Amino acid sequence: FSYHNSDQDQTTEKKYIIFSSFLVKVSAQLGDNITLPCRLWSSDSGSLNVRIHWTKVEDDEAMNQDVLLSMGYHKKTYGSFDGRVFMQKSDSEDASIIITAVSMDDMGKYQCEIMNGIEETVQEVILEVQGVVFPYSPPLGRYNLNFHDAMQACEDQDAVIASHEQLLEAWKGGLDWCNAGWLNDGTVQYPITKPRQPCGGSNNGPGLRNYGRQDKKISRFDVFCFATAFKGHLYWLVQPERLTFYEAVQACRDDGAEIAKVGQIFAAWKIEGYDRCDAGWLADGSVRYPISRPRKNCSPTETAVRFVGFPDKTVKSYGVYCYKADQ
Repeated sequence: FSYHNSDQDQTTEKKYIIFSSFLVKVSAQLGDNITLPCRLWSSDSGSLNVRIHWTKVEDDEAMNQDVLLSMGYHKKTYGSFDGRVFMQKSDSEDASIIITAVSMDDMGKYQCEIMNGIEETVQEVILEVQGVVFPYSPPLGRYNLNFHDAMQACEDQDAVIASHEQLLEAWKGGLDWCNAGWLNDGTVQYPITKPRQPCGGSNNGPGLRNYGRQDKKISRFDVFCFATAFKGHLYWLVQPERLTFYEAVQACRDDGAEIAKVGQIFAAWKIEGYDRCDAGWLADGSVRYPISRPRKNCSPTETAVRFVGFPDKTVKSYGVYCYKADQ
């Protein structure tokens, strides 16, 4: 476009190349190093004149985070990205960055802005951390969590509260759940793939049912959590007899591990295809088992992490799933 400067009575032209519509998605596992691609499409002005600005973009612009600023030989990283983000060094036209030790907080949308003389290029990249969305309610039962309790419940299970985008992807993957749960934006939603009367009505089509934003202190619902792949190993601990919950906790410790958390069993099931038709204790006092190959007497029709319940912790009725972190 061009604009007219009336004071100097001259017209200045500035050229923009905007690639925001070509949204790139990259995915990583927790702890990985990942490259976010961005490339200069013209190098007429010379690499030393190029200014590169990476930003992590939030829904609320006031919450945007600077990631990296590069101008010639000078580079600066910011905040939690300091010391973890580096420029790709393949050639002078490459503005890609490498994020090391990817964390849950790194998930989201990034914007790469390249200013090369009068030419400006803007590209956007979505960083996804591979994982699984799962619904969670505490031992107290359904609809007992305010927003802050919901966040803590997910953290206690080695997960984070899920985003709308993550729940949407899970719904596309077949997640159907009739209990409403908190998401990280303060809304309450639930995914329905098979419309039915108790779940928003049989006349409504499949989709995410949305209660909108709720009072974070007063309103109480379940929660949808998001767990990623872990740098460790979840396994069934072979024991000669069934255990109480307290015996299960100790048995894992004696094996140099800890009793597994709900987020860990969901991640092992979804990401690694873990399958075991034995109900076992988990750290929250629940009993579950993961089925990735549906079969009679286990989960006849679908893959799932089956939920048995929160039984009496003093009863010797179940085995245990343990988790051992990589050294």
